[in-house]
Amino acid sequence: MSNVQSKASYTFIGLFILILISWLIFSLFKAYEKPVEIIQGQIEAQQYSVSSKVPGRIDKILVNKGDKVERGDLVFTLRSPEILAKLEQAKAGERAAGAMAEQANNGAREQELAAAKNQWLKAKAALALMAKTYKRLQNLYKEGIVTLQNRDEVYTKYQAAKLNESSAFQLYTMAKEGARSEIKLAAEEKEKMAAGAVAEVEAYFAETKIESWHQGEVSQILLQSGELSPTGFPVVSLIDMEEAWAIFHIREDKLAKFQTGNTLKVKIPAIGNEVFTFRVSHVAVMGDFATWRSTDTAQGFDMKTFEVEARPIDHIESLRVGMSVLIEAIEE
Repeated sequence: MSNVQSKASYTFIGLFILILISWLIFSLFKAYEKPVEIIQGQIEAQQYSVSSKVPGRIDKILVNKGDKVERGDLVFTLRSPEILAKLEQAKAGERAAGAMAEQANNGAREQELAAAKNQWLKAKAALALMAKTYKRLQNLYKEGIVTLQNRDEVYTKYQAAKLNESSAFQLYTMAKEGARSEIKLAAEEKEKMAAGAVAEVEAYFAETKIESWHQGEVSQILLQSGELSPTGFPVVSLIDMEEAWAIFHIREDKLAKFQTGNTLKVKIPAIGNEVFTFRVSHVAVMGDFATWRSTDTAQGFDMKTFEVEARPIDHIESLRVGMSVLIEAIEE
């Protein structure tokens, strides 16, 4: 009986020693085995800011966080009494310029034209009278009835009557012809300038109703109704998940596998265990202050870190900004 127990004891001890030796061998193997490196990245997406070119007070915000927005959708409106006042002022200037242009093109009124004609006829009649008077005095002077002084005085009045008739005729002709071509052109150009001012203010007024230039999902609303919005301030932010990509920070000694066009097999833990295919689209070096990493101080050789962008080949449902991405395999 003791022999059997002794054999059992030796067998147990031998088995224990064998297990211990196997565990030591396995531990040594694992200790010298090169660890599997996990390369982790993060999902980013294209972001857009919706803002206005003109300052004003927020009237209404027409979207909420998480809303889907298409290009051309109204996002928010501004209230700006100053722009409305400037628009009325510009329209009044346009009407005034139009009236001046119309006046220049139409010429003098009928009453003004008739008055100019009457002045010419009056001067013409006075000239005829002075012509007869001078002729009469000239005959009397030849007969010695009137003096040379009297004849010269009448002659002077006769010449003045000629000049008055000529001036009245020129004024009548000007009234019939209307404004000069240069004045008409200047009036027309002023009318165009006033119309341009109206168009400019109307363009500013259109900027009080802000539409989205892009499609996307509302991620942030930075101002609310009643708050003042400065020029160009991003009131609403959009994220377009159709333009999403993964970003990896790769040390340059491993960069050879991440050439533009290479495909990556990745997992996204937030979505599940499914493997997705991404394609490398861009490689760029990062800033020196954040990427230098010493690898061999004896030889003075340092490594830089590069930013690698990879885009999904197929659309991925439920993809969100900030999700982690783990590389499973790298394909050429």
